[in-house]
Amino acid sequence: MGVLTLTAEETSTLPPEKLFKLFVLQFDTLLPRVLPQVVKNVELISGDGGPGSIKKFNFVEGADWKYFKHRVDALDKENKIYNYTAIEGEGDANIPTIDHVSYETKVVGTPDGGSKSTVVIKFYPKPGSEIKEEQVKAGLEKEKGIFKALEAYALANPSAV
Repeated sequence: MGVLTLTAEETSTLPPEKLFKLFVLQFDTLLPRVLPQVVKNVELISGDGGPGSIKKFNFVEGADWKYFKHRVDALDKENKIYNYTAIEGEGDANIPTIDHVSYETKVVGTPDGGSKSTVVIKFYPKPGSEIKEEQVKAGLEKEKGIFKALEAYALANPSAV
């Protein structure tokens, strides 16, 4: 009945500054543009985009999610750290035992001039529930797909990032 913690790593040929800009600073506007078949829009519900801000991701009809909200917990542009917590949502009936999910993201440079993104993901169960890794694997694979789609967009449109 404890917290399930997983770590996801992705590498990219993009330098760390561009990767961080792509996945943090421009994510809200690029995601609906790159994946319009999945994401309708992203709204800033409160705040200025920094810590404490609440963002709402709205999905197209037929997607796994109707919407979800996340709270920005930390944004450190200099050290390329972005932490947020998924706090509310409607959809994905495969994981009814999850109360909330926190993401701790750090982007670092690699010796070849590219970058590596490491995300520590903590799944917090609802009281009396348990979360098994099998329950969340499909979602993690979808997140990898989002990473690859945005990276491909940035490589094909270098002036856009």
